[in-house]
Amino acid sequence: MAGGSGPRCYHRRHPIPPTHDRIPMTASAPPVESIVIASRESLLAMWQAEHVQARLRERYPGIAVSILGMTTEGDRILDVSLSKIGGKGLFVKELEQAMIDLRADIAVHSMKDVPMLLPDGFALPAILQREDPRDAFVSNDYGKLSDLPAGSVVGTSSLRRESQLRARFPHLDVQPLRGNVQTRLRKLDEGQYAAIILAAAGLKRLGLGERIASFLTTEESLPAVGQGAVGIECRSNDAVLQLALAALADPTTTACVLAERALSRSLGGSCTVPLGGFAEIIDGTLQLRGFVASPDGKRMVSDRVSGPPSSGEALGKSLAQRLTDLGAAEILAALP
Repeated sequence: MAGGSGPRCYHRRHPIPPTHDRIPMTASAPPVESIVIASRESLLAMWQAEHVQARLRERYPGIAVSILGMTTEGDRILDVSLSKIGGKGLFVKELEQAMIDLRADIAVHSMKDVPMLLPDGFALPAILQREDPRDAFVSNDYGKLSDLPAGSVVGTSSLRRESQLRARFPHLDVQPLRGNVQTRLRKLDEGQYAAIILAAAGLKRLGLGERIASFLTTEESLPAVGQGAVGIECRSNDAVLQLALAALADPTTTACVLAERALSRSLGGSCTVPLGGFAEIIDGTLQLRGFVASPDGKRMVSDRVSGPPSSGEALGKSLAQRLTDLGAAEILAALP
């Protein structure tokens, strides 16, 4: 999903290089008559699509909003880790193809699944208000990570989580865990794992908050870039639709996620890179933290920057440079 490698069927008089997230910030927009939403068919993805559907109907009464459910390559391949088969972009590209084919007008994504470089012809008109960004510890027998005895098998789908787990708890056996939320919980209940780590936002949105034994603070487990946030993607040549969708954007979440994505993009981040980035606005100041680590957690660099929320892109680049100066480049160069 690198810039310039995606679809090029939308000709713009003044092309915009696909190196930045393009989000028109406006509070009002002309209504559109109908919208088709492309979505993965997992329960969580459909919850997100239905949430956007409801928001659109609320904002524009009388609009016709339907959902086109799809199974993506990332959903079909479950026996190999994402980092080995192309990354989280596998959850996105077929939804983008539906927009290219005019079968859908927009796609709804978990922002942590959206590649850092959008293909030509696409834009992100809106990032909605964030849910809980933390990771959640889920276990039927233990209350928190520190309760697990040596050798306990912990499941996670993320190199970011794996590197932080291995750094803090080297005595645990961290193993890959793929599948949707229900599949992962079933594997836990079958005894394949002593505990699993999931995004708190997904569990809460699915009404499964009671499965959370404890939350990992953002200091214990720095979240993934965009974790807990839902984004809306559409064709970049549809200005009217972009304006209509921008009315759903949450300014605080948008500022934070754009800063996180700028950090990741500057470091070449993807699901093959153990990288975390999390921003929050405290007392009017955007505070951005980030880290880069080796998968085994033995090498890790971390730092933070802060500044005005309007400078999120610059803050992300600044933090990326600071991490590079601390040794991130060497860690990234050693990755397989």
